[in-house]
Amino acid sequence: MSSPDTVSSGDVSDDDVTAPIKAVPLRHPGQWVTAAVILILAALFIYGAATNKAYRWDTYRRYLFDTRIIEAAGWTLALTVCAMVIGVVLGVLLAVMRLSPNRVLRSVAWVYLWIFRGTPVYVQLVLWGLFGSIYKQIDLGVPFGPTFAHIDVQAMNAAFLFAVIGLGLNEAAYMAEIVRAGISSVGEGQQEASVALGMTWSQTMRRTVLPQAMRVIIPPTGNELISMLKTTSLVTAIPFSLELYGRTRDISGVNFQPIPMLLVASTWYLAITSILMVGQHYLEKHYSKGISRQLTDQQLADLAKADLEAKSL
Repeated sequence: MSSPDTVSSGDVSDDDVTAPIKAVPLRHPGQWVTAAVILILAALFIYGAATNKAYRWDTYRRYLFDTRIIEAAGWTLALTVCAMVIGVVLGVLLAVMRLSPNRVLRSVAWVYLWIFRGTPVYVQLVLWGLFGSIYKQIDLGVPFGPTFAHIDVQAMNAAFLFAVIGLGLNEAAYMAEIVRAGISSVGEGQQEASVALGMTWSQTMRRTVLPQAMRVIIPPTGNELISMLKTTSLVTAIPFSLELYGRTRDISGVNFQPIPMLLVASTWYLAITSILMVGQHYLEKHYSKGISRQLTDQQLADLAKADLEAKSL
């Protein structure tokens, strides 16, 4: 005689087996409370800033799209792009030198990274501003022989050039480590296969290793680009005051309203950074193809279509 609690397999209907399970989502009241508190604090801050006369919102609106500010934003972008080009190209070269079997190249690259990573970028820019005092003139030619070119450094008005060189050389030290990490992420089997195909070490780096390392290199490089955009505010040490922060500081020295001018500069920095972040997202998405295991909608549709065709056969 069976127990009342015992249920035989025949007592379970097919409807009970195939009945869908009703999933009840977990409740998180703490998250809603935290979100409400944050929204209230944000609303209070916005209201306080809007009613605070110290912000001088009329001055902010007047100078936000001023032609001098727009021109300064252009100089900031030019500094960022030129310095990053130097930093990326020289950084790749230094990373390859760090991984080179040649001890001299490895030592030179290590000393470069030690100097430029070990000293503040502001100090380096100050030294580039004093370049004309350190080297008054540069002579190009044969040592103890004829001179082919003579450059009077003190007569040069090359603040932009020195700013680009100072930022680019400093950035190269950090890009070298980023590229080296990306190269190290590629398996040794890839290099061995390239060598087996008859490629030289430089060809292996250029054709096999670096293309695969891009998915590791791109994300931190995007961060370095955004950081470079903000680091351009330090070129006032050279001095070069045509970029965004330098120009807003000069204007605030005339109208004696530094707070709204700083808000103007911050708004432009945020706008440019937002655009760069969008570009970084799509660039990362491009180089991460085939890495994620999550199938796209198109891939799922193709799989479903292939499954139906297989069942119809």
